[in-house]
Amino acid sequence: WFPSHLPPDGFMIPRSFGRGFFCPIVEQFMENYMRYGPLLLMVFALNACTSVSVDDYTDSEPLFVPESFFSGSLTAYGVVKNYKGFASRSFAADITACWQDGVGTLDERFIFDDGEKQTRVWTLEKNLDGSYNATAGDVRGVGRARVAGNAMFLDYVLTIQLSDSSIDVAVDDRMYLVSEDVLINESTLTKLGLPVGGIVLTIIRHPEVSVACPAV
Repeated sequence: WFPSHLPPDGFMIPRSFGRGFFCPIVEQFMENYMRYGPLLLMVFALNACTSVSVDDYTDSEPLFVPESFFSGSLTAYGVVKNYKGFASRSFAADITACWQDGVGTLDERFIFDDGEKQTRVWTLEKNLDGSYNATAGDVRGVGRARVAGNAMFLDYVLTIQLSDSSIDVAVDDRMYLVSEDVLINESTLTKLGLPVGGIVLTIIRHPEVSVACPAV
């Protein structure tokens, strides 16, 4: 989960990276594709064969139950990285999470180190196979999350608004519950298979804090 101005709201993603963030990325992408296209395709194929699956965490603890962790009052702290891995921005977020009739809503309010504020609302709904559908205002279509052991992997396509256009990027969110009330999230953003940015954040749950959820 991370804000949608990115590089969100996370489950969290700020709404726009800004033109200065993406122009170098696009230029670098085209240069790399022209020079190393065939080699990159081979690397991607090898990575697909050796990539880590959420099922690899089946026996890891503590057990991650989204309905339990994403409930009540939470806070998040994270950094946004550009395509070179440089942490260019930091942010904090207040999150209010509620579940009603099997549907979870995460209302996230972000503030960045430069004073920018953003809001993002995620909706989660569990499927019969144990996976979750995830939707938000700037997510194209429906994201899909799978849970095993202490991990939750969420894949979706994010539409990021630039100054005069928009760009769709694939987001790979990998969340790991490290204690009952602390979760670590690492997000990788790619365009046509090439990395364009990322986010690292920590989410802390506050079970002692009461929140008012909307009535059905």
